[in-house]
Amino acid sequence: MRPRQSPYRKSRAHTAWPVPLLALSLTAASLAGVYSAPASAEPAASGKAAGNSAATCVDSVYGAMTSAQRVGQLFMGGIDAATPDQKRIAVLQQYHVGSVFLAGRSTKGTQATKNIVNGLQAKADAVAGHRVGLLVSTDQEGGRVQVLSGPGFSTMPSALVQGTWTTTKLRDSAAVWAKQLKAAGVNLNLAPVADVVPASLGRNNAPIGAYDREFGHTAATVTPHSNAFAAGFAQSGVLATVKHFPGLGNVRGNTDTTADVVDSVTTATSSSLIPFSSAIKAGIPFVMISSATYTKIDAKHQAVFSPTVIQGLLRKTFGFQGVVISDDIGNAVAVKQVPPGDRAVRFLSAGGNQVLTVEPNLIPAMVKAVQARMAQSSAFSKQVDTSVHRVLTAKQKAGLLHCG
Repeated sequence: MRPRQSPYRKSRAHTAWPVPLLALSLTAASLAGVYSAPASAEPAASGKAAGNSAATCVDSVYGAMTSAQRVGQLFMGGIDAATPDQKRIAVLQQYHVGSVFLAGRSTKGTQATKNIVNGLQAKADAVAGHRVGLLVSTDQEGGRVQVLSGPGFSTMPSALVQGTWTTTKLRDSAAVWAKQLKAAGVNLNLAPVADVVPASLGRNNAPIGAYDREFGHTAATVTPHSNAFAAGFAQSGVLATVKHFPGLGNVRGNTDTTADVVDSVTTATSSSLIPFSSAIKAGIPFVMISSATYTKIDAKHQAVFSPTVIQGLLRKTFGFQGVVISDDIGNAVAVKQVPPGDRAVRFLSAGGNQVLTVEPNLIPAMVKAVQARMAQSSAFSKQVDTSVHRVLTAKQKAGLLHCG
C-alpha cells in the first residue's frame, strides 16, 4: 500500500524541543481554524460535551445504530482505486464497514474516481432514515506516493521537494490538491508524512527516505511544512492524517514488507516527535500509528499494539483527542505473526480507534473477534464505544452525518 520501515540508526541527541515556535505559528493557526478541538476533553463516548452540537449529533446517530453498525465504524477497508472488486465491496457492505481506502494507482482522473465513490456512498448504511456517509481516504502525498492522477489531478512533487518551498506556497498548493480530492469524492487524506529522516540515514531509510517522502531531515524543516500541508487541506475542507507516530525516520526496514522493524533511537522526548506534537496542537483530526517497535518507549509491543505509545504518549502526553488510525494491518508483513482477529482487538485495546486493512477479506475475522471480546469485557466495550464516537465526530466534521 505505502512504502514503509526497519531497524535503527544513530541520530543527534534528542532532549530539548529546539524548533523555533515562531516558525510554526502561521500554519498552525491556519490549521487550528478549521480543525477545531472538541468542546470537552472527556472522551466523546461520555456524551458530556454539553452545548456541543457536534456531540449532540454524534450521540443521536450513535444511539440509533445497531451494535453491528457501531462495530463497522471501527474499520476502513481497501478498494482498488481504478477497478474496484465488487466481491470486496460486498464484504464491506455486509459488515457495515464505515470507511474505505482507495488503494493502488488510478490514472482515470477526478470524474471517474467520483463515479466510483458515489457508488460506494450509495451502499453506505442508513441510520434513522439517513445514510451515514463513508470516510473515503487515499494516499495523496506526492512524488512516488500519489494514488490518484489523471484529468483533474495535479502531478504532486515529492515531499522532499515540497519541503524546499515556502510554507505559504505549500499551504496554497495543498489547498488546491485537497480541492481536487474533494471533487473526486475523497474526504480524508492519509497524509502528511511527519517523519524526520536524518540526513545520515537518507535513502537507507526504506519506508520514507527511499521514496523522498520526508519534508526534510530535521524537525525544524519538517514541522512547519507538514503543518502547512495539513493547513491547506483544512482550508479546503478535507481531513488530513499525520503519520507515522511516533516516527519512522530512524528505522531501516519497511513494515509493509519486513518483519521485526525496530527503532532503537527514538525516545518520548526526541526532537523527531515535534512535528507530531505541533500538528496535534494545531488540531489535526487523524494520527496514524506505526507498526514498528520503539525499544526506548515500549520494547515489549509494536507501537500499533502499545498502550504506552497510544494511551500514554499520544493521548496523555500530547493530548490528542482525534481518531487514532492504524497503518495497514491487513497485508503488512510486520503483523503477519498475529492472527487477523487479534490484530484488531490488540489495536483497539491499546487505545486505537480505526483499523485500516488494505485487504477487506480479513474484516469478517476482525469484526467477529472484536464482537467476541466485547461480549467478554465491559472495559473493552467501553473502549469500542469511545472509538465509535471519535470516528463519528470526524464524520460530523466532514459533513457526513445528518441530524435533525
